[in-house]
Amino acid sequence: MKIKFWGVRGSIASPGPNTVRYGGNTTCIEIRTDNNELIILDAGTGIFPLSQTLLCEMPLTANVLITHSHWDHIQGLPFFAPNFISGNLLRLHGAFDPVSGKGVEQVMSVQLQHSYFPVLEEKMKARIEYVTLAPEQSVRIGSATVTPYLLNHPVVNFGYRIEADGKSIFFTGDHEPPQNIYEPDQAGHAEYQALIDEKSDSILRAMAGVDVLIADCSYTEQEYAARKGWGHGTFNTSIQYAINAKVKLLFCTHHEPTRSDDALDAVFQQVLTGNQHKAGGPDYRLAREGETYEF
Repeated sequence: MKIKFWGVRGSIASPGPNTVRYGGNTTCIEIRTDNNELIILDAGTGIFPLSQTLLCEMPLTANVLITHSHWDHIQGLPFFAPNFISGNLLRLHGAFDPVSGKGVEQVMSVQLQHSYFPVLEEKMKARIEYVTLAPEQSVRIGSATVTPYLLNHPVVNFGYRIEADGKSIFFTGDHEPPQNIYEPDQAGHAEYQALIDEKSDSILRAMAGVDVLIADCSYTEQEYAARKGWGHGTFNTSIQYAINAKVKLLFCTHHEPTRSDDALDAVFQQVLTGNQHKAGGPDYRLAREGETYEF
C-alpha cells in the first residue's frame, strides 16, 4: 500500500515562503492499494495538484472519501481535472447530514451553484456517483475494505479505516477527543462520562493495530486551552491514541495555518522531547506535502 500527501494544512490554504517545506495546501491524501486502485482521502486544495498527475491514467476511476463538509476538506473538488474528461468516474463517498437531510451529494451541489462556480455539474463530462455511508458499515473499493467511524467535530465527521492486502490505515479527518461537558460535582457527570468512555473505546477499536495512523494534531497543549470545542486534537492526544491503539506509525497532520515550517519543526521537537520513543512503540512523523510512504 502507498500513501502520498498532497495537502497537510488545516482550516485554510497557506501558500508562501514560510510553508514551502511542509506545504500550504489543505487536506488531501492519495492511497494506492497493491493493485494500484485509487482512493483519495478528502478533497482540499491538495486535490488539484494530485489531479494533474492523474491525467496520464485515463480513463480513471477515483474513489474520494470525504471526512466532513467543511471547506478546507472539499474546496478542491470543482477543480479535480478528471471531472472534465469523458470516460472518467468520480465516486464520492461521505456521510448523511442530519441538518440538511441530504447525503454526500450536497458537497458537490452546494459548491457548483452558479453563483460560486462557472461550470454546472451536468456540464462536466465525467460520470459522478454518490455513495452515502453509514457509521461502522464497511464497503468494498476494489481490493480494499473501507469502514467509516463517527469521530468528534462540530459537524458529522467520519474517520476511515482502510484495509487491503494485510495492511491498514486509519485517518481521523478533524477530531477532538470527546470530553465530559459536566464538572465532576455536577449532576449528570457520571452518566455522561459513561458515554464518553464508550465512545473513546470505540475510537480505539477503530484504530487498533493499524500500520499507519494519520491524525489531527492541530495544537499544542498550551494552544488547546483556548480552543476547546473547536473540534481539533493536539500532538499529545494523537500520540496517546497511537500508543493505546498499538499502531506502528503516526503521521501528524492538519498543521495550524499560521504556523511556519520553522515553528512547526520547533513545536514537533518539543513534542518528541516530551514523548520519547519506546522500543516496540509507534514512530512519529510530521506529514509533509509531496511525501510518499510505502509499506
